[in-house]
Amino acid sequence: MKTMAEKNVASAEAYYRAMNHKDAAGVAEHLHSDIQLIGPLATLAGKDAVLEAAKRFMSLIKEIRIHAKLASEQRVMLSYEADFGEPIGICRTAVLMTFKDDLIELIELFYDARPFAGT
Repeated sequence: MKTMAEKNVASAEAYYRAMNHKDAAGVAEHLHSDIQLIGPLATLAGKDAVLEAAKRFMSLIKEIRIHAKLASEQRVMLSYEADFGEPIGICRTAVLMTFKDDLIELIELFYDARPFAGT
């Protein structure tokens, strides 16, 4: 039987796998209705707003590659590379996800936002 931490890691990986496949419905099924997203460029609240941001992100990326993962009972931290292609290239990112009711309730993104300043 999987622990809660293992279930949450699997959900976080499935969320990013859906992004790699440009699958908005697959992304949405992992989001809590009260989701919040906090990042260097924006803070968003609500499933519709976060899903729209995810759709914009998916339209820009070529691929996401997860390199490391850590988990506790309600939180997952991933280290990944988002490949945007030229002129941005690779964006090394860390994400801290908090889960509630087996869904992602909070996404905190950590990355260097300078390459995105004019977008």
